[in-house]
Amino acid sequence: MSTVCPIEDPHNRVRGQNARMDRQHADDALRAGDVDELLRIVDGICAAREWEALERLRARCAAASDDGHQLWPVASRAAYLLALDAPAALAGSVVVVGAGKFAPGPLPEVAAQAHTWADLAPHIPTGPQAVVAAHERVLRGEDLSGVTVDGPPVLELPLRLADWEPAYALAQYGPDSADFPPPDDTDGGTSDDVDLAGHGAPNTGSDHGDDVVDALLATVRTWADESSGTIAAIGATGGALDAIASLDTGTVRVTQRTPSAALALLAWAGASGGAHAPRPGAAAGRFSAWWVAGALTGLLDEWPPDPDVLGARLAALEWCTWDRLGASPSGWNLRLAVSAPARGRAWAVHARDAT
Repeated sequence: MSTVCPIEDPHNRVRGQNARMDRQHADDALRAGDVDELLRIVDGICAAREWEALERLRARCAAASDDGHQLWPVASRAAYLLALDAPAALAGSVVVVGAGKFAPGPLPEVAAQAHTWADLAPHIPTGPQAVVAAHERVLRGEDLSGVTVDGPPVLELPLRLADWEPAYALAQYGPDSADFPPPDDTDGGTSDDVDLAGHGAPNTGSDHGDDVVDALLATVRTWADESSGTIAAIGATGGALDAIASLDTGTVRVTQRTPSAALALLAWAGASGGAHAPRPGAAAGRFSAWWVAGALTGLLDEWPPDPDVLGARLAALEWCTWDRLGASPSGWNLRLAVSAPARGRAWAVHARDAT
């Protein structure tokens, strides 16, 4: 009787040896607490698309950080790369509170960039991050209105985009880059140069308790509280130019905006942390825009408002942006005004944060 002896594939033997060497390399770096070397190892594992190995290393670094070792940059970097590019099972598993704390953006937003909700849902632990991830997918065009998302009501908005909502500006994440483009600026009407010296009206009463002012300031609050920005908002009697004149002086260029374009600007501002604060994410930005819209239309007590009612009331408002003539804005800037002609009231917000 003959016996067939298997022939060992030399390539398998080399791969096995390399894997053992790689594990030993990682073990040595972990014992030494060598953050720089561990980050190089993480990037190498990611380039090889060895996602399960990356998750194991992430978990070990996270555990070491819990024990007082300073390996959180490694754990955060690994979680970000997993959320970005790993299969949904691993991408979803790292979308939890605290993971990726120092990533360029919130992990629900990162994971939602390239994974559908159907793929992510079975793998994201129940909680607020799962809810946010679902809303991030809505911003990317998914209709989840028939889906139940387990978790607290951290974002009480419809799980589908209304017809009147804009194409929101979305972050663009890569392994070594993150881009946060502003909204498309082509949705604008006529522009006029205006001398603000001819405008301005006294504010009737205090802005204390003005829901619109509060909502506008809340949209950009992180720019001031957690970064180096300055923010201001005001309500005024009259039209948009009167509100603008309460915040600015001189000659400015005023551009009319559609309600859709104005909401896109508000959402972009609310999604960002300005120059230095952690980014809240696009879902948070959409919520900020809806909250301002609800305040302007008197629908905050009916939250979340009926989308059709909100859209119809928004259509009765007039929006514009403004810029100082001869100035080239740099960094993060928001100059937006809105008027309610039927009420004889207007509001403006001006926020800026240097890079």
